[in-house]
Amino acid sequence: MKQLWKDEAAFVVSADLVLVSCILVLGMMVGLVSLRDQVVQELADVGAAIAVLQQSYSWSAVTGHTASVAGAGLTDTLDFCDSTDLIDAGYPLGVDVTPDYEPE
Repeated sequence: MKQLWKDEAAFVVSADLVLVSCILVLGMMVGLVSLRDQVVQELADVGAAIAVLQQSYSWSAVTGHTASVAGAGLTDTLDFCDSTDLIDAGYPLGVDVTPDYEPE
């Protein structure tokens, strides 16, 4: 047990492993933040595209040999929450994930 307690043969290898793993974890955090920002942006774009879908439809009257059906339709109008201002302006939609402050 004393020999195992005083053994430092692998100390340099473990110190290198800790250093490399810390660098990898820090780099991975930066990459994950960028991935998060892009996923939020894409989901907001999808939500905005769904919000401005045109849901109007119509069909004409159909007459067969022994039956007929009158035509019908629906005209989709803008609701209070529908806005195409941002989409028409060409801005990327989404949640702004940039900080409000300027780092010193």
